[in-house]
This record gives sequence, C-alpha cells and structure tokens, in this order.
Amino acid sequence: MPRFSRQTLNTAMHLRPHLLETPQVNPGNARPDLTYSIEGIPIHPMGYLIRNTLTTLLFAAHSFAGENPSSESNTMEQAILGGGCFWCTEAVYETLEGVVDVESGYMGGTVPNPTYDQVCTGDTGHAEVIRITFDPEIVGFDDILDLFWDAHDPTTLNRQGADTGTQYRSVIFFVDDKQKATAQKSAALAQSRFENPIVTEISPASDFYPAEDYHQNFYSENKNYPYCRAVITPKLKKLSGRK
Repeated sequence: MPRFSRQTLNTAMHLRPHLLETPQVNPGNARPDLTYSIEGIPIHPMGYLIRNTLTTLLFAAHSFAGENPSSESNTMEQAILGGGCFWCTEAVYETLEGVVDVESGYMGGTVPNPTYDQVCTGDTGHAEVIRITFDPEIVGFDDILDLFWDAHDPTTLNRQGADTGTQYRSVIFFVDDKQKATAQKSAALAQSRFENPIVTEISPASDFYPAEDYHQNFYSENKNYPYCRAVITPKLKKLSGRK
C-alpha cells in the first residue's frame, strides 16, 4: 500500500483538519468497540457523551453512599506516548482492556497553549502525544509499552510513514522514576524486534496541552476519512492479530 500523509489525503478530499467542525455528540451512537469498567464491572458506553460523564456518575454514587471517591481515582495511572499521528495512537489504545481514557494533545515544546497549526510547523518543539489513563490492576505500564513498539516504527527519526517533522517523533514521556526505568528496560528488550536502532526519546513529562476537540476520538468518529481508511484501519487490523 502506498504511503499517504494525513495532510495529503485530507487535501485530496478538500478537507483541512484545522477546518473540521467539532463532532456533535449523539447519545444514540453506540461505541461497541470500546469497553470500560467501573469498579471491575464492564460496561459498553453509548458514545462520547457517556465516556466523559463516567467520572461524574462514579463521584455521585460514592457521595450518596457516604464514601470518598478519591481512593478510586488514585488507583489510576497515566502514560504519555508519541508515535506519529495521534489519530493513530489514540485509536490503538482506545480498545485496550484496562484503558479508561485516551486524550490527544501536545507535549515537549516551548510555546504555551499551542494550536494544531502551530505544532504542525515543527517550530514549537511539541510532539503529538496521547495521554492514557489506565487501571494498573488490569494492564501494566510495561504492557502499554509493549503495544507501543508494535503500533509504530520507533527506528525512524521524526517520521512515521509519510508524516514527517519533529511533531511526529517517537517519544515516551515518563511521569516518575519508576516509569523511566520501565521505559528504558522496555526499549532495550524491544530492540531485538528491529533491524535498525530504536531512536525513541525518553524524557520527563512536561505540560500537557489537550488537542482541539475535533481531534479527540477522531478515528471512531470519522472512520471514512481518507487518512483513516488508508492508514489507521489497516494498522488496527494488523494489530488485531497481535499476541
């Protein structure tokens, strides 16, 4: 399959990512491909709306029972990864068991509150990343990294396929020393999978800036977009056979 960049494919269809409208929330649009859980009970959310209200509902339930929900939220951990276009990486992790939320954004740059257009210039220093919130009792940080190596090419510097620029660099932003050690060990173990050296940056996390609303859940809301059809869907099919 030929390689097409996100901008090339969208331009061919007269679509500019920065001109897309924010997807409208429709509670009737089921998301059967996503599985979430509250206190170990699996649920299938009805679209973007319910995903964003789970925390509120859980808080209300605990408050009614006279319990403090903070102990529940404290059990969750976060991983921040960059592996090229965040539309791709977000789609990969949204279906991973134990992941409760994936948010696309920007990290690692020098400009506060960058816009997508600014990041696309490559001048801000930011990488397109995803911030993954996960339950470590179900999936570990090492498991998340194991999938990371298969979900992109960590041997190409500042490039994934036809998407080029420092914003597409392979990077792991660790939130503590434990994650740093895990990332370094995981990279060393993963090297045997590749002929060329892994060039993934491993750096401390800095300010995370959420991407614009239209970038969130992009693949699941826009599966017929040319970039999604040509790049993301084949990637997900390939990873579905992963063991």
